[in-house]
Amino acid sequence: MGSRPYRRRLAWGAAALLVAGIAVPAAASAAEHHGPSDVSSHTPKNAKNVILLIGDGMGDSEITLARDYTVGAAGRLNMDKFPMTGAYTTYSVDKDGKPDYVTDSAASGTGWATGRKTVNGRISKTPGTDKPMTTILELAQRNGLATGSVTTAELTDATPAVLASHATDRSCQGPADMKACPNDTIAKGGPGSIAEQSVNHKVDVLLGGGRNRFDQKITEGRYQGLTVTQQAEKLGYQIVTDAKGLSSARAGKPVLGLFAPGNVPVEWTGRNAAVGGTAAQRCVTSNPERKAGTPDLESQTRKALELLNTGKGKKNGFFLQVEGASIDKRDHAADPCGQIGETAAFDRAVKAAREYAAKHPDTLVVTTADHGHSSQIVPLEANPPGLSSTLTTNEGQQLKVNYSTNTPGQSQEHTGTEVRIAAQGPQSRRVLGVTDQTELFTTIRTALSLR
Repeated sequence: MGSRPYRRRLAWGAAALLVAGIAVPAAASAAEHHGPSDVSSHTPKNAKNVILLIGDGMGDSEITLARDYTVGAAGRLNMDKFPMTGAYTTYSVDKDGKPDYVTDSAASGTGWATGRKTVNGRISKTPGTDKPMTTILELAQRNGLATGSVTTAELTDATPAVLASHATDRSCQGPADMKACPNDTIAKGGPGSIAEQSVNHKVDVLLGGGRNRFDQKITEGRYQGLTVTQQAEKLGYQIVTDAKGLSSARAGKPVLGLFAPGNVPVEWTGRNAAVGGTAAQRCVTSNPERKAGTPDLESQTRKALELLNTGKGKKNGFFLQVEGASIDKRDHAADPCGQIGETAAFDRAVKAAREYAAKHPDTLVVTTADHGHSSQIVPLEANPPGLSSTLTTNEGQQLKVNYSTNTPGQSQEHTGTEVRIAAQGPQSRRVLGVTDQTELFTTIRTALSLR
């Protein structure tokens, strides 16, 4: 009974806007406010599968900017349609366990991957003693689940690295990159680089960039003289490098997809923010640096779900992490168009996950960020001291975005704000209220009944 006046007011407001000649985005309608499997009395208590989607650097400002530009201020993104929404804190710690209020992606990822805080730059190892901490992916594997990781960054970058590797420093990505991790080298009895560890873990699906890391030669141990890619082949991986190869990949053997030498090039381009601002611009929804045949994040996510939902995954379930990595990277570069395009691409991956969950209600879907970032929507008349850019949105309105977390010419910085976490499916109520990043580990572990 209480919903009828709300619907009537919404309809009247939309009609008034149309009379005034203002386009109302379709996503603003009450009928589309919620998506598939939002609320169900038949949702099981525990989950068979978990899909965790991480928008790197995707704070509330980044979400709002993408929403305003793509679907309009009154519109809703796919990530806006989850029935359970809360916020979590993201701080890291120093070596003594005291708060470091602004985290990096290594420490924040370690938080949800292990349930424990660590120092900035460290990958799933303790802050003081530098000891490995068991990750949620490792627990999933021990319990017989299939596992996967998808990213638009290098597969050895911090966020994917926290799941299937343990490193003193996030820079130790390939065999030639071990300077900061002397005790992690195979010669010292360590597990080797992040790339070596990732394939040694036999993760069922690994999709992203970073081919150059995997093409480095291994200098120590059992696979000495081989590249990490050749090591993966020895371990039974199917190696794919483009959309056609990914499409042809089949379940039964693990899949390693390497779709770029480094980070996967972004989808959208435009002029970076500048001191004094820019002329109003429309983003270019293409990028000449993005090689033809590069699969987008949505298609990678759909293929990963297809592969994981077979074999042991079909029987025992799976854990999949999907990262939209370059929201953060373009935020650092004060590139609003690149940032918005990557948020939109991530949002399509969220749609794919929710559509899967609609057919498999025993799936917990969580979307969140690792930390906040620097973009702010400011009044058009503002003259901020940093970098700014004016965009013309899909509603035909102008929007001004500002980056002022560092001196112009320097990389823009993360922020220490809490960020959104939203979910649907078994145990999704656990994200309500204000929690901490480390509690996401417990939510996933509880949902999957991992021992």
